[in-house]
Amino acid sequence: MSHPWRVVSCVLVWTSRLGMVLLAVAIAALAQESGGDCLFLIGSGFLCESGNSSACPAVAKSADGSTLELSGAGTFAPQSKLVTAAGTYTRKSASGDVLETGVWVASELVSFDSYGIAAGALMREGRALGPPQLGGKRLPMFSGPMAAGGLAVLRIRLIPVLGFARTATLQVNCALGKVPDEHQVEGMKLAFEGRGAEFDEEVSGRVLFLLMRPGATTAAKAPAPEVETNSTPTSAPQ
Repeated sequence: MSHPWRVVSCVLVWTSRLGMVLLAVAIAALAQESGGDCLFLIGSGFLCESGNSSACPAVAKSADGSTLELSGAGTFAPQSKLVTAAGTYTRKSASGDVLETGVWVASELVSFDSYGIAAGALMREGRALGPPQLGGKRLPMFSGPMAAGGLAVLRIRLIPVLGFARTATLQVNCALGKVPDEHQVEGMKLAFEGRGAEFDEEVSGRVLFLLMRPGATTAAKAPAPEVETNSTPTSAPQ
């Protein structure tokens, strides 16, 4: 690759990544404001602040040793299957050479299997979520979003800086709550549709689902108070 074209490619990559960071922030803010069902992070956001270098990005490996690194954020509603999500990705050869880099955008929520709420997950990291309270301090997460485990399957569109866009299935697993034996490893897997590569081994990366309206679908409405009535007419005083 010539030097000028390499410079142009680098500019495009960093511009795309900056755009995705801003979009991820906007998605998170939208979820907080609109009360969306679930916000999720894949190797991004505060997950990267744990001091663990393997937390971000999420990495998956294919049978030939090549890897796919992916970060992003989004929201989805399991009942309606509506999803808004985006991020960045980089595909590398087995020797570590960058083969492709670009952005991804979710087009469909295929399925979501919840493992249940893990109420202490964020508190163990010293974090509290929810709207600011009491002079800027935040109340514990129980007053706002709730950490939960689960397996989300998304259909996404990968748009490289150079080359043609492709469709893939992204599987995102958060190993919190009552995790099935076959999904004990946290991370992501990705398979390109058609005859594309399949990255079916989770290598590293943090994933988290945050229920924005915990209990909203199960809260029962309080019954209306009964009003006592006297069906027998009272006689007029004599």
